[in-house]
Order: sequence, then structure tokens, then C-alpha cells
Amino acid sequence: MDITKNFNEKELTLSVKGRIDTITSKDLDKEINDEIGNFESLILDFTDLEYISSAGLRVLIATQKKLKPENIPFVIKNVDDSVNEIFRMSGFNKILKIE
Repeated sequence: MDITKNFNEKELTLSVKGRIDTITSKDLDKEINDEIGNFESLILDFTDLEYISSAGLRVLIATQKKLKPENIPFVIKNVDDSVNEIFRMSGFNKILKIE
């Protein structure tokens, strides 16, 4: 998994390439947690994401729980069909904001 950070004013976009699984989910969690306090909105760009496991889904829910009390917008964008199917089957498409 590769993560590219892009700050646009106070909006942070993390572009994730590859797979978010049991091993790599810890890296994504660390990248997000290291930047908390440095952004006013967070976008995860999944254009090049091939797969997300339950460990990756847990990172997304944990991130949402951290940001929601601060009213920090959190959006997931550019999800391909296979990853979108994982969100749909797990019900996460109803919990997370996916565009």
C-alpha cells in the first residue's frame, strides 16, 4: 500500500494505492492519526485502491468516530466497484460518506 498526502489549505487528501489489509491498515491508521489537528476536513481518495479488509474497515470507522465530535468532515471518494461492493455487503455504505 502507498499513501500520498496532499494538503489544500486545511483539507487533507490521502490517496491510497494498493490494498488495505491486516498488515497495511496499521500504516493508514498511523498516517491519519499523525495528521489529526492539522486539517479541518479529510478526504480518502480510493481511485487506486484494489481491496479493503475488515481491518481496513475498522480504521475507517475509528477515524469517523474521532472526527465526528469535532465536526470534521470525512469523505471517501473514487471507490471502484469491487471495493464499493465490500462497503455495500458490510453495510458501511450506510455509515460512511462515500462519493
